[in-house]
Amino acid sequence: MARISVQSGIFDIAAELAALTAGRTDIGGIGSFLGIVRDDHQHLVALTLEHYPGMTERAIAAIAAEAEQRWSLLGCTIIHRTGRMTPGEPIVLVLAAAPHRGDALHATEFLIDWLKTRAPFWKREEFAGQGAQWVAAREADEAAAQRWQG
Repeated sequence: MARISVQSGIFDIAAELAALTAGRTDIGGIGSFLGIVRDDHQHLVALTLEHYPGMTERAIAAIAAEAEQRWSLLGCTIIHRTGRMTPGEPIVLVLAAAPHRGDALHATEFLIDWLKTRAPFWKREEFAGQGAQWVAAREADEAAAQRWQG
């Protein structure tokens, strides 16, 4: 069963890892992805993520369920932050536990690719001296997600 959280506060990676593995001896590997707000040298001041509560969690739960069908997962954690964040802050955490590393790593890759393209979040970037602008979907993210079709 996946643990899913959409939250404004920063998460504790060590605590999330401990919660995922507590009392488990059947986990052979955990794939992980930590996304961080980055500034591509364009003077990003902040990134703001908006979502529709309930709708977003249901979409992420469906993505997690798809991963659980495709790979032998023993547990999964998906935490995605919303609200205003500054460069260097964590934005998303994906943990996928499996008996073997292959399933854990593939599931982690799938989860982050589909979160980027199928979870309903809206991004707005604020740049120094330029104001804010909404971010359009990126072709590279769509291309990455396409490999998991069918």
